[in-house]
Amino acid sequence: MTTNSIDATVEQPPAKLEGKSYAVFVCGILGFGSLVAWNSMLTIGDYYYAVFPDYHPSRVLTLVYQPFAIGTMAILAYREAKINTRKRNIYGYILFFLCTGGLIVVDLASSGKGGIVNYIAICVLVAGFGVADAHVQGGMVGDLAFMDPVFMQSFFAGLAASGVLTSALRLITKASFDKASNGLRKGTMLFLAISTFCEFICIFLYAFVFGKLPIVKYYRAKAAREGSKTVTSDLAAAGIQTQPNQTVKLPERLSNKQLLIQNVDYGLDLYLIYVLTLSIFPGFLYENTGHHKLGSWYPLVLIAMYNVLDLIGRYTPLIKFTKIESRKALMILILSRVLFIPAFYFTAKYGDQGWMIFLIAALGWTNGHLTVCVMTVASKGYSGPEANALGNILVVFLLSGIFTGVALDWLWLIGNGSF
Repeated sequence: MTTNSIDATVEQPPAKLEGKSYAVFVCGILGFGSLVAWNSMLTIGDYYYAVFPDYHPSRVLTLVYQPFAIGTMAILAYREAKINTRKRNIYGYILFFLCTGGLIVVDLASSGKGGIVNYIAICVLVAGFGVADAHVQGGMVGDLAFMDPVFMQSFFAGLAASGVLTSALRLITKASFDKASNGLRKGTMLFLAISTFCEFICIFLYAFVFGKLPIVKYYRAKAAREGSKTVTSDLAAAGIQTQPNQTVKLPERLSNKQLLIQNVDYGLDLYLIYVLTLSIFPGFLYENTGHHKLGSWYPLVLIAMYNVLDLIGRYTPLIKFTKIESRKALMILILSRVLFIPAFYFTAKYGDQGWMIFLIAALGWTNGHLTVCVMTVASKGYSGPEANALGNILVVFLLSGIFTGVALDWLWLIGNGSF
């Protein structure tokens, strides 16, 4: 195979930006794959509540997941400039594939029975999800941060799409197997098998398709010319040799500390978005919304509604007049979301299911819209290596917000006698 020199590749962008639409599509699929495993765990919560009724699976599994995600992400963010992004992302998708398949194996081996041993095995696999998430989400966000912002938007839309599709599949499998013998378990196994296959597709797309698209090669080669070493392996796989021009002095890259200081407000934005969201979703929806006419379908409907509006919210920034770029406006709107806490409390206590569905829709839309607004504007004006580093730093804030929100979610149990 012939290879091109990086200097011959990056002088001009590809004519008409070849492959942009394909890249946007693939970014969406890769975003889908980076969260479909975890969304599967959330969506089959009704099954795990049936198998492990005394262990608060929705809350506990989320609490297990997050420390591994944050710890791994912090290490990777600190060393991001020296990490092979290609290996990082491929390893992450492979780990997602193995852990999702592992859930099926554990269930088959135990014949769908509960017990502390099986619960611990599931917790171990969920910890694997956390490690995989840190590899993939940080790696992909860092990689896309120096490319066209629409790639980042598509990736984050893919994250939300995984929630929508997993909710839809869960509703379908529940309806299909609801009346069958052991139907809840059969539907869950089919659901996990589909999720495992989706992870395999993501491994293939990232390893053999995404990096070979002309527009992706252009952005990565441009980043390499600016001094990035994280893209070397991806460029080599695409047939481009990285031979930096020694006669050109590269601009000095801002340190991670400098990037953090300049963008601490964006980091806090993401942290606060996910503290609020995860303090309500999903644990509150499973255990604190009372009993309604929809019965066992009620939490599934609420989660599906959240996921649909979260997905819509991640596309609305494409409408120019809805996109928020002002730092002050973003912070004010994000802080105002704290009003959701009393709103959910009083709706669960006094309102009917219609108001709860409306609230969860508003929670989902604001989560998606504000996330994309922050992520697409934060890296503007930075070089490839700086944008990559900043993307990793922002994911650390995002995951920290999720972890804090999950911990605060336990406060809803105080005083209801089920702690």
